[in-house]
Amino acid sequence: MNYGFTIFYKEDITLTTKEVVLDEATSKHIVQVLRMKNGEQLQLTNGKGHLFTAEIKDDNRKKCVVTVLKTISQQPSTTNNTIAISLIKNTSRFEWFLEKTTEIGVAEIVPLICERTEKIAFKLERMKSILVSAMLQSQQTWLPVLHEPVKFATLVNQSKQEQKFIAHCEDENNKVSITSQLLNSSTSKLILIGPEGDFTKQEIELALQNNFIPVALGETRLRTETAGVVAATLLCIN
Repeated sequence: MNYGFTIFYKEDITLTTKEVVLDEATSKHIVQVLRMKNGEQLQLTNGKGHLFTAEIKDDNRKKCVVTVLKTISQQPSTTNNTIAISLIKNTSRFEWFLEKTTEIGVAEIVPLICERTEKIAFKLERMKSILVSAMLQSQQTWLPVLHEPVKFATLVNQSKQEQKFIAHCEDENNKVSITSQLLNSSTSKLILIGPEGDFTKQEIELALQNNFIPVALGETRLRTETAGVVAATLLCIN
């Protein structure tokens, strides 16, 4: 959706907010980079489905002040699509996955720690900033929920979604494709994406015992981050 103005992120803005003091980084971008002046309009979102049209009141490059003129509330998607994906050693690839799945429109992302997951440092604030940038670039008002890393067994045993899938490379003949016929458009969905070495047989069996449906993501073997993007696309467009 094209809203017509440059959109910026302000997490703590609410429906009752009348005036906003922007942080230094945002203020600098607005005043010095975009060269916006008093009286010009921009848009803000809090990542919770609200879009605020605001007018610059004080074009201070360190503390730009804007006045809220009107608010639009956007309803979330009728389905809640969650991608639970193994962390990978190449952080830049995982960040690419976060960016693209945010653009596609997933609701939640859960980093998984599987038996074959290689240990990496998970920097939540850095990862969240990537989600924010992708949300703004794609002109959305809903920021995906990014969870802390969780162990595979914990997630599988506690998952409450109405439709649950696991994408793996074992038993090719026993898996189904993700199609509109398979998906219920009004339900919450969760799909598991494994590490480069795939899920172990024990992990796959645990998922099946918890009513996960084994699915295929195509004819070729995909990298973890690519599989995550393909899975997000299939869930969100069907």
